[in-house]
Amino acid sequence: MFEIIGNEAVETEDVSKGKYGNMPMIQSASKPDVKFVELKDLTTNLADKKVWVRARLQTSRAKGKQCFFVLRQQKWTVQALASVGKETSKQMIKFIASINKESIVDVEGFVRKVDQRVESCTQQDVELHCQQVWMVSSAEPQLPLLIEDASRPETDTSMAKVNQDTRLDNRILDLRTTTNQAIFRITAGVCRFFREHLDRQGFIEIHSPKIISAASEGGANVFTVSYFKNSAFLAQSPQLYKQMCICSDFDKVYTVGAVFRAEDSNTHRHLTEFVGLDLEMSFKFHYHEVLKVIGDMFINIFKGLRDNFQEEIETVNRQYPSEPFKFLEPSLVLEYPEAVKMLRENGVEMGDEDDLSTPAEKLLGRLVKAKYDTDFYILDKFPLAVRPFYTMPDPKNPKYSNSYDMFMRGEEILSGAQRIHDPVYLTERAKEHGIGLESIKAYIDSFKYGAPPHAGGGIGMERVTMLYLGLDNIRKTSLFPRDPKRLTP
Repeated sequence: MFEIIGNEAVETEDVSKGKYGNMPMIQSASKPDVKFVELKDLTTNLADKKVWVRARLQTSRAKGKQCFFVLRQQKWTVQALASVGKETSKQMIKFIASINKESIVDVEGFVRKVDQRVESCTQQDVELHCQQVWMVSSAEPQLPLLIEDASRPETDTSMAKVNQDTRLDNRILDLRTTTNQAIFRITAGVCRFFREHLDRQGFIEIHSPKIISAASEGGANVFTVSYFKNSAFLAQSPQLYKQMCICSDFDKVYTVGAVFRAEDSNTHRHLTEFVGLDLEMSFKFHYHEVLKVIGDMFINIFKGLRDNFQEEIETVNRQYPSEPFKFLEPSLVLEYPEAVKMLRENGVEMGDEDDLSTPAEKLLGRLVKAKYDTDFYILDKFPLAVRPFYTMPDPKNPKYSNSYDMFMRGEEILSGAQRIHDPVYLTERAKEHGIGLESIKAYIDSFKYGAPPHAGGGIGMERVTMLYLGLDNIRKTSLFPRDPKRLTP
């Protein structure tokens, strides 16, 4: 190597030779005895210890004889520093500064305490002083979006942000932000606490078919698929199969799986494919036995997220600020006439048996929050006229039904009911709704051999995460969203 001193080229030794460069492609040819440390474990407990880390290079900034760069590993980041010295050459600094953002690198260095907290990183009390830097996998020099732009707080109006379509078109990059890493850990938590609570209650997890011979809810909003020489449909719900399992003496069942809705709804809360958290259980005398289990299950989810995912919630809130989610224990239960009364007192014109419109839902959520200080509540006894044919009518008032919805921040996240388990009565109700009996023959036949009274409900996982975190769009909580306009990536 040569360095220009005055007008003369002077050869200089690269003191860092063998400590940086492009690593040969890893093809599993050897098993070096190198122990890597996770970025989350880089704390003052490791001060002055030499460690190896593998991470993405998020940003770098060369200044004179120094290069600062940020390493990222999922939702954790740390500041790294390389300075020209006895063991670090200018050539090495130049190499580090030339590494493309989002490349994967192996770094060996000393963990050092810092005098001032590194506010821009998750590991704020230490930084990494580099001894070796090796390129493991290089990213393209031109990225379709920058992670720092995609991570910028909503409240920051001074700099560029990344719009939703660009994010979703380049979801692989978008999912690398610390916010998204946190969101999908919280989503995993929703499923974990859903399962844990129901397992403790004696439920059995089932896996229902997603390719079915007839529309699962009798409607037209289904996706048709080619099935050998015939046509089949993608399941709108595991409803029939949950109930068949109850008739098969499983007693209490739940399932976590894909649900498909061929609805041309381009809203902030609708997807054509989402993850359904569905449950069904038999009861002895009253469907409120089931209502309590579901209400307690939601409390378990909310507590689990609050107590186990505080760091992730704070990470999301830094980019998307929102009020902390509030809930009561036991859950607040309102009856439909009371909700109608509250809405009428606040200027909403609606009949006793009218369904709730989306604006009315949101207003009711605000009224409930103001009166009871909760973001979660259960609305019981819906009008029979607005519920499916298989919903059990209220025996004391035929205008109402043994059905319920549950709401978070004024938006519905579960719809459920006691199901009619008597085949003769079910046939009568189907006729009243004008439903062709042949199209639901398999459903009605399920109850011909003795069926216990039962109830249940279906939950949209993405919607629960969205509303718990106070986000504005369900696509933020769907890994690779499917809606009427998006089928990729």
